[in-house]
Amino acid sequence: MCEFLSPCAQLTPKGYYSHDTPTPFPREDIVKDKKRQKIVQELCKSYNMEIETVVNYLANSVWLDGIRAKHIKDSLAAEVTSELGHAQLLANRIKVLDGRVPGSQALAWTQTFMQPPEKSIDYRAVIKGVVQAEEGAIKQYQKIIELCDVYDPVTQDLCVELKGDEEEHRRLFKGYLAEAESM
Repeated sequence: MCEFLSPCAQLTPKGYYSHDTPTPFPREDIVKDKKRQKIVQELCKSYNMEIETVVNYLANSVWLDGIRAKHIKDSLAAEVTSELGHAQLLANRIKVLDGRVPGSQALAWTQTFMQPPEKSIDYRAVIKGVVQAEEGAIKQYQKIIELCDVYDPVTQDLCVELKGDEEEHRRLFKGYLAEAESM
């Protein structure tokens, strides 16, 4: 759960400051604060996804066995560093936007498709999980890009860059999958 360092102004149920005279529309600063909070919430979700991906890529890079799994293991090991870098960039942006970076107790683990397979030679299952994880990250970054449009170009630029990285990762593993399925 993402939290904010500074508490929001005291709002009435209609979105007005308690000392304000009601107007037909909420104040602009209230709308901007809610937008910032939503962006931070989505950045925290992306941060969570990146951290979970690091854990699962690390586990699979060690678990896999066999000659055919060698390239997959090496690629996953390299991706750990890349995904951790993404998490660091997201954490820094969350902080800049006055959010609190989630610690381990606030993270949710949902990547059932990325768990090390029962058999250590089942590299196809790992490749499919990686593609699914990358597609989830791409979709999440696109959501943030759209959310930030006009309002927060700095966060938007960061997410455009991260989305591009994830698209490259997905392309690499789709190639591995095509080769694995042709055997």
